[in-house]
Amino acid sequence: MSKITALRLYFHHSATIEPKTFLQKLSATTVASHVMKNAHEHGIEQVLVHHVQSGYLPGDKPQHRNVEHYHPRLPHCIELIDIESKLRAFWESHGPQLKNVRALFIPCEVAATT
Repeated sequence: MSKITALRLYFHHSATIEPKTFLQKLSATTVASHVMKNAHEHGIEQVLVHHVQSGYLPGDKPQHRNVEHYHPRLPHCIELIDIESKLRAFWESHGPQLKNVRALFIPCEVAATT
């Protein structure tokens, strides 16, 4: 069995990256798209975006997904899976840009297939 780690990032559906340029201010980049793009560029083995039906983050009221619209404070979750050192390096380089994101490192084991 090989040891891997899951890095789970929890944030509001409407969370965006702090814009650095004027063009970025015109079209704010969502945390989800930022993490997905940069994880792929950093060679992270696997990334999953979990669509949340309902839930809440610390300090919020419970929110439920509606067919017609997503509440801006509905939780969102992205899971990155790779070896721990790669995930920690990714978090160290991108974590400061991700305001109000809760990050959990979860040790995992991959079962050998027969």
